[in-house]
Amino acid sequence: MSSRLHSLVIESLGRRIVSGELKAGDTMLSEQLETELNVSRSVAREAVRVLQSLGLVETVKRVGIRVLPETSWNVFDPYLVRWRLAAKTGKGAQLRSLTELRSAVEPAAAELAAQYAPEDMAAELMAVAAKMRAVGRAGDLQQFLELDIHYHALVLAASGNEMFGQMQSMIAEVLRGRTDYGLMPSRPHEEALQWHVDVANAIQAGNADAAREAMDQIMRRTKSEVESVWSDEPRIFTPPERPGAVEG
Repeated sequence: MSSRLHSLVIESLGRRIVSGELKAGDTMLSEQLETELNVSRSVAREAVRVLQSLGLVETVKRVGIRVLPETSWNVFDPYLVRWRLAAKTGKGAQLRSLTELRSAVEPAAAELAAQYAPEDMAAELMAVAAKMRAVGRAGDLQQFLELDIHYHALVLAASGNEMFGQMQSMIAEVLRGRTDYGLMPSRPHEEALQWHVDVANAIQAGNADAAREAMDQIMRRTKSEVESVWSDEPRIFTPPERPGAVEG
């Protein structure tokens, strides 16, 4: 029960912050949270710690829990990805950022996987790609989604780059979001199904150029299917941190 309440508090506060209901600079007291959400002090405190780790809030002595600006958020965290995709505003900008990130990373991951993937991972990828094609042709989008999540996680893991591998959960949220918000075609395109097989074939054959090219085709098709969602969304420019003043 405590674990479930803990998750509910995180979800409730996280979504309110990301949606803009709670704005940067707004403050709350722990006692208010306990009363409003009907939870114990320990549950509220642990939930706030999680939100702090996401860069959403900070605790300020004698002030309370303060909401931080968007520039402080850990935008790579799956929680943030899910909440931003669920928000009424900014969904397009989030989807654009994630799609562009995938377009940069996943072809590179496929190329590395063709060079370094263990045999068992390459074989599993082939099996998943074949099953995706069968399920996609049958129009079972929910099963296709789960296979697609596993497929892309395998490619990232098979790259042997642990930082790419850490992106699995984030990309899973993107793929779920596309399905949940009706951004997937009723049946996956036949070309896209073949490209997934082509990536797996190239990885198993050790053909790095072919693996990269086929994954790039997948990403280009993905972008073409969803880019209308962000056509009117302004880009987000986050200034880099300035180096400290040089003394002397």
